[in-house]
Amino acid sequence: MPGCLRASDGAVLGNFKVGKAPGGVAFDGTNIWVTNEDSNNVMKLRASDGAVLDTFTVGALPLQVTFDGKNIWVTNGRSESVSKLKR
Repeated sequence: MPGCLRASDGAVLGNFKVGKAPGGVAFDGTNIWVTNEDSNNVMKLRASDGAVLDTFTVGALPLQVTFDGKNIWVTNGRSESVSKLKR
């Protein structure tokens, strides 16, 4: 379960339930995106409180995730593909 740490001192500010085997995390300026390797999905969480806003099915074994300023990109290890999600 991913946690939120305060950057200044590492204090735990919260833990948030996501899918199985969370891996990659990205910030798009507003929301947090988490890849769930064993769930084959990506979850969009509101950065202010960790609430789940949406879940997107992607290829098998989503690993890395990044934001290009407009869209979210996810690598899918077992599908040998990359998914592009609208922010």
